[in-house]
Amino acid sequence: MASAPRSRHGDSDDRGDAAPVISLRGAAVSYGERVVWRGLELDVHPGEFLAVLGPNGSGKTSLVRALLGRQPLSAGTLTVLGRPAHKGGRHIGYVPQQAVLSAQAPVRARELVRFGIDGHRFWPRPRTGAVRRRVDEILEAVGASEYADVPVGLLSGGERQRVRVGQALATDPRILLCDEPLLSLDLHHQRAVTELVDARRRSHGTAVVFVTHEINPILGLADRVLYLARGGHRIGTPEEVLTSASLSRLYGTHVDVVRVHGRVLVVGAPDETAAPPHHASPGTHEWDGVRS
Repeated sequence: MASAPRSRHGDSDDRGDAAPVISLRGAAVSYGERVVWRGLELDVHPGEFLAVLGPNGSGKTSLVRALLGRQPLSAGTLTVLGRPAHKGGRHIGYVPQQAVLSAQAPVRARELVRFGIDGHRFWPRPRTGAVRRRVDEILEAVGASEYADVPVGLLSGGERQRVRVGQALATDPRILLCDEPLLSLDLHHQRAVTELVDARRRSHGTAVVFVTHEINPILGLADRVLYLARGGHRIGTPEEVLTSASLSRLYGTHVDVVRVHGRVLVVGAPDETAAPPHHASPGTHEWDGVRS
């Protein structure tokens, strides 16, 4: 087994040879005859921040579903915290994609956070002082105390994602899975959400798997990148993966990676949702907070 990758940030180097919290060997996901990705060999260690990139249809959400125990592999093996992935695993926090909620939805922010503590159970639960204090501490930690009693459907996108991060942190996670948590957020709220996630990683050694179309808000945080495309993948540091040579080999066509004022722009990558891979036409992916 490969040793733990060294952090780019200097605060996780004590991971040493700690056992990985996620391990995939020869892993593949297919839907019928369509191979989403295969041959995936990946270890994620405590305190590591892994960014998962790629165009629509490349299997990013399928990876998250597999880690959550909701998507079986077509081949290979997957262990999470030393055991096969299974639904409802403890110590796994999950921040989902933004969902449209009715303004009449009765669930309040504090109740959503509480679900992270005692599960999505709607029968009567004891309202102990310890649980109330824990919920209040989490809401304060994510900056959501002022709207703790507001129905979630009335919150802005940024406010809602703060609460979702709080819900995920309530599980005291050793792994934090974030599936496109920055979609539809402005730059201010993107920064706030990424800072919350990174703060947990730094303070508790929580491993972060962060699926995103928008690499630039987390470019300075990611230790490694898993780039999925056309059934293939590349794994390495952002400097190793986000290059013209690396992505051109992955796509099998010329791709330019341009860095402008600290932002990354990928030009010429096929759009995998527009046509089958061998008919895909070149496109542009702007990794600057704009959907690719």
